[in-house]
Amino acid sequence: MSEMRENLHPSVAATGSREQIRFMTGSAVCVALLAVSAYISFPLPFTPAMVTALTIMVNLVAFIMKPKQAAIILGIYLLLGAVGVPVFVGGTSGLHKLIGPTGGFNLGFLAAAVAMSAVRGNTRSFKKLVAIGICVGMPIIYVGGCLSMYLVAKVGVWKTLVMAVFPFLIGDTLKVVLAAFLANRLQRYGF
Repeated sequence: MSEMRENLHPSVAATGSREQIRFMTGSAVCVALLAVSAYISFPLPFTPAMVTALTIMVNLVAFIMKPKQAAIILGIYLLLGAVGVPVFVGGTSGLHKLIGPTGGFNLGFLAAAVAMSAVRGNTRSFKKLVAIGICVGMPIIYVGGCLSMYLVAKVGVWKTLVMAVFPFLIGDTLKVVLAAFLANRLQRYGF
């Protein structure tokens, strides 16, 4: 083992175990995939919220990472976007994306990833992951989105639901299923 550490860069050999290195590498990959998935987005004519592949990655992070890890990954993603790196939906960035009409979705992603990961515990069951995504993750994301839409866009409750929840229910359910499938496949490869 010490021979292996000698072959590593001194900063890595001095600071990290294999688990730490694996987490740092996995975190970087997850943040990059969150950013890439945010570029896959489609606008809807009646709402500022977009259909996006980002929710697949948020669920996947929750399904494969521990709660603290999920918080760090989503926190880094949000921080990058807030300081101007174009990682938010459609290649946008800026603090206004966290406090604007759709900012609640971004903040909801963080809360949902941590909550889903905590509820998941050690389970890797496909059905349980799907249930956690639908019963825990989706409601948290929708509550965040509805709150910002209601408070910032100043629309009524019904219009908020029409703009922030109803058009996304079926697609988000399918995205949860896809993320659970991917998490199961990644488990086979030791992730």
